[in-house]
Amino acid sequence: MRFYAAFSTIVVSTFYMIAQVVGAGSLISLLSGGAISPTLAIPLVGALMIVYVVVGGMLATTWVQIVKAMLLMFATIVMTVLILAKFGFSFSNLLGEAARVNGQEFLVPGAKFKNPIDLISLCLALVLGTAGLPHILTRFFTVPTAQDARKSVVVAMWLIGGFYVMTAFMGNAANVLVGKDKIIEANAAGNMAAPLLAQALGGVGTFTGELFLAFVVAVAFATILAVVAGLTISASTSFTHDIYNGVLRGGTVSEQEQFKVARMATIAVGVISIILGLLAKDQNVAFLVALAFAIASSANLPVILFTLFWRRFNATGAVWGIMGGLIVTLALIAVSPNIMGIDPPEKTKARHPIQAQAIFPLENPGIVSIPAGFALAAIGTMLGKRRPEDDENFEAMQYRAYTGAGVDGSVAAHD
Repeated sequence: MRFYAAFSTIVVSTFYMIAQVVGAGSLISLLSGGAISPTLAIPLVGALMIVYVVVGGMLATTWVQIVKAMLLMFATIVMTVLILAKFGFSFSNLLGEAARVNGQEFLVPGAKFKNPIDLISLCLALVLGTAGLPHILTRFFTVPTAQDARKSVVVAMWLIGGFYVMTAFMGNAANVLVGKDKIIEANAAGNMAAPLLAQALGGVGTFTGELFLAFVVAVAFATILAVVAGLTISASTSFTHDIYNGVLRGGTVSEQEQFKVARMATIAVGVISIILGLLAKDQNVAFLVALAFAIASSANLPVILFTLFWRRFNATGAVWGIMGGLIVTLALIAVSPNIMGIDPPEKTKARHPIQAQAIFPLENPGIVSIPAGFALAAIGTMLGKRRPEDDENFEAMQYRAYTGAGVDGSVAAHD
C-alpha cells in the first residue's frame, strides 16, 4: 500500500514540477531580454532549486513559502488596485474595454475551449485536485495541533479564493493594456502576461515600470521556488520513507541513511523534472498545472475521501483507486489533443509529439478520470477482504479526524 501511495505522490509532484521549471525558465528568459533561452534557463533554475532543497530542507522550504505568500498577495492586491484605478474602479468598464479591443465575441464563453465539456472537465480537476496534492497535504504535519491545522485551512481558503478572484482582473487587464500580440511575442505559450502587465501598469520604458516588472518577476520566481521545494520534499520523502525504507529494506534503515537517500532522491527528482521541463518548454504553465490537478483528483482524492467516510473501505480499494486513477488519467492524457494531433504543413516546428488524430477529444481528462478513480476504488473495496482490526482503525481515525484528540493512538493504529 505504501508503495502505491508513494508512487502516486512522485508522479503528481513530478507533473507539477514540470510546470514550475517551465515557468521559471520563461521568467529568466524575459529578464535577460532573450539572451538566455528557456532551453538554457530551465536547467539553471532546476539546479538552483535542487541545491536549495538539499541544503535547506523542510525548514527553509517553510520559510520561503511564508515569505512567498505575503509577497504574492501584496503584489496581486497592488496590481488589482492599479487596474481598477485605470478603469474607474469598475469591472464593467474593464470588460467593456476588453470587448472594444477584441470584439464582443471576447466576452462569449468558448474563447479558450470550444467544447463546453472540456471547460467542465478542467474546472472539476482544478476544484477537486487541490485536496489531493501531496505538497499541500504535507503542510498539515508542520503545525503542532489539529486545531492549528484547521485554522491554517480556513486562512488558506480565504487567501487562495481572494487571489483567484483578482486573477480575473489581471487577465482581462493584460489583454487590454498589453495586448495579445505582445504577450505571445514575449512567450508563445502566454506565460509572461502577468510580468508584462506589471510593466504596463508602471509605465513601459519608465523607471517605475521596470521596477514593478522586476518586483513581480521576483515574486513569481519566489513562488516557483517555494512550490518546487515543497514538491521535491514530498517526492523525495515518499521515495525514501515509503519505498526505500518501507518496501525495499523492510523498515530497517537508520535515520542517517534515510537522510542520505532523501538527498539523492531530491537530486534525481530534480533532474527528471528538468528533462521533462525541456520537453514541455513550449506549453502553457497553467495548462500543465491543470494536468497535475487532474492526476491528483483522480488517484489521491478518492482514497482520501473513502478513508475518511467509508467504513468498509480497505487496502485493496485503496490500491485500485490510486493505481487505477493514475493509469486512466495518464492514458487519457497520452491519447488526448495535448499529445496527438496533426499540425498544419506550414508549421516549421511540430506542436504535437504524435502526428495522428487524437483518440480522446478533451485536453483535460478530469471529467472521465475522476469518476473512474472513485469507481475503481469502490470496485477494489468490494473485491477485497477486510481485516479484523479495520473497524477499530476506522473508529480511531474518525475520532482523530473530528476531534483532533488521540493522535498517538490513531497513528499507532494506522501504522
